[in-house]
Amino acid sequence: MSRPMGDSHKRFLQTLMSNGIISSLQAKALHRHCCETHGAHYSPDRLDEFIDVINTQLQPMFMYIRKGMSEEDGVQYYALVNTAETDITRMSSDYADNELELFRKTMDLIVDSENGAASSTDVLNCADSLQTKKLKKKETELVLNKFVQDKWLNEKQGVYTLSTRCIIEMEQYMRLIYQDLIKVCHVCQNVAIQSQICENPACGIKMHLPCVARYFKGRNDPHCPSCNDFWAHEIPEIRQSQSEGSQSQSSSAAPAPTPSTSSTRRSRRS
Repeated sequence: MSRPMGDSHKRFLQTLMSNGIISSLQAKALHRHCCETHGAHYSPDRLDEFIDVINTQLQPMFMYIRKGMSEEDGVQYYALVNTAETDITRMSSDYADNELELFRKTMDLIVDSENGAASSTDVLNCADSLQTKKLKKKETELVLNKFVQDKWLNEKQGVYTLSTRCIIEMEQYMRLIYQDLIKVCHVCQNVAIQSQICENPACGIKMHLPCVARYFKGRNDPHCPSCNDFWAHEIPEIRQSQSEGSQSQSSSAAPAPTPSTSSTRRSRRS
């Protein structure tokens, strides 16, 4: 018989719903806060068990708290996923039809690119070819800013990438729509958008940048873990934030969210 959710579980879920996505450190801090607030037993190494209780109760409602990794720095995140909706229609309550079409086209550009990114110029040009209703440049910029604020896209110096939330929530959609373009990381087995690829045409495995950094750490002569060819890419350095999972519970590197009171493109697919 499944264990029912207590008030601590409900508060955790409410906070996650209001934030959309939280980091592993935030989840640990929130777990402690919820347990202490409601007098529930707290064990710092049982966060996954705590979340499993919530997921068991969410299953009949086709909801699930899923864990994923940031492609930029390797930090682990938790997001609430609707398993009944596998496409962009899950965003329909927040955006107009032409805004959703712009998001689809932006995702096309990013997934079709070699580096998992799309320039603001390319995205703005997409707005001229919308079938629903064209957007003016200023309108497009405002919509893109909203996508970033709502944590569906990341933007840095005029370059857009898919956010961690987007990849976690849209993974099944991307696997279905971009079957020939989507590959998984050889190391972590998650969808790889921003990644390095083995230059051996007969191999072509992908690895996330944080996974590359960890896999080749301390190796002066890196070789592909699949075909053993020389890995010709620059090996990125492991950032401090990638060690998030090993930091102590008392770390203040990432505060808990406020608890709730209630490019070059490849050939396009056919």
